[in-house]
Amino acid sequence: MEKKLFDEMVQNLNSIDSKLDLQQKTVFLFGHCNATLECIDFLEKKGIKVKGILDNSIEKQGIIYKDAKVIYPNQIFEYIDGGQKNAIVLITSRFYAAMLKQLRDIGYEGIVRKVIDYNTYAEYSLSKETIERMTKREQHGELLLEELSSKYPGCFKVFCPFNALGDIYFMRAYFPAFAREKGIGKTVFCVPSKVLSGVIRLFDDENDIEVYEPKELDAMIQAVLYTRDENSYIAHQDRPYVINLSKALYIKKINLEQIYCCGVYGLPVDTVPEKPRRELMRVYPELEKIPSNNAVIFSPYAKSVTAIDFRVWSDAVSYYTKQGYKCFTNVVGEEMPLDGTEAISPSISELFSVVERAGTFIGIRSGLCDILREAKAKKIAIYPDYNYCDTKWKSIDIYYIKQFDRNIVEAKDIIWDNL
Repeated sequence: MEKKLFDEMVQNLNSIDSKLDLQQKTVFLFGHCNATLECIDFLEKKGIKVKGILDNSIEKQGIIYKDAKVIYPNQIFEYIDGGQKNAIVLITSRFYAAMLKQLRDIGYEGIVRKVIDYNTYAEYSLSKETIERMTKREQHGELLLEELSSKYPGCFKVFCPFNALGDIYFMRAYFPAFAREKGIGKTVFCVPSKVLSGVIRLFDDENDIEVYEPKELDAMIQAVLYTRDENSYIAHQDRPYVINLSKALYIKKINLEQIYCCGVYGLPVDTVPEKPRRELMRVYPELEKIPSNNAVIFSPYAKSVTAIDFRVWSDAVSYYTKQGYKCFTNVVGEEMPLDGTEAISPSISELFSVVERAGTFIGIRSGLCDILREAKAKKIAIYPDYNYCDTKWKSIDIYYIKQFDRNIVEAKDIIWDNL
């Protein structure tokens, strides 16, 4: 989970705990995902036990994380101690409204609290207070849009609301084909972080990029929708204001690249994406400390992906060290290097030089893998063994990378000699 959302989650959980005393409640979470697991970790540090994880996915039933078992939502009544008034359901998912409705529909009358506000524009209430708040937000968004249009007169505006490397990679890779089809010229891309602007810069040194706080970006997107601004486009696959591909995934397997190519942009399935331009990449300044073709870059961390058992990484480091490789861990911020490895923190534009110098990259399947798909090195992606949302498709079905040498699902007995 990205730091801003994690900090928001911590603040909200502390506030909820101070008011309701969660140690005295039967606590449930709704939706088995990385954010939920991080929520459980934080609550555990506060001495708060989670009774269960509610999830609609048949494939996730029975999974246990720190004594919290995945159960169907309608099973909640079997696990509540002390009656519904003593229960609370915490929701970290962006599908809060749908989850709340499902809980009420099945007869749950206990407390429900949103822990993370992913979509500040989306409030499902007709109360006077909500309408006034949304009106002010939309008006604020209109002012921001006016400022943006004044700064970049005549530019087409593309909004990228979700802070995910892979989404931005495909957004930018397929945008040129979309722009040609629609006759779009000079463009300004609006993103929620500087890191994402770095991904766009791997492709593009001509168009402009603006970085906004996520809530500012949501306000602008709300204004785009309300005013039906035809000189703007919301290039994202998961938010309800663009398309409804999530329903198609219950029937058909569609990988992330196809979702952007065909779903977000409406392009033919055989459209060729643009590749990152090497002349726009920088060389890592300490490249010489990496043994040429005799090193491994490990990437075990991802903000929006369920973590992989660290014994997998430990086994991998042990194997490659014995083979004479020098091992590095790609870290950001407070992340710690794997035992037996050295920390390394290249920027997005320096990643290619680092991985190609080392010769081998092994990472949890995250957006970083998308960025490196064209790197000339041995590349191995490890996928957590979970289902995409509540569909029947595994993560490897949605995120498989054909440019990688190996795509493997997490297992504690990976035979590294065979890879």
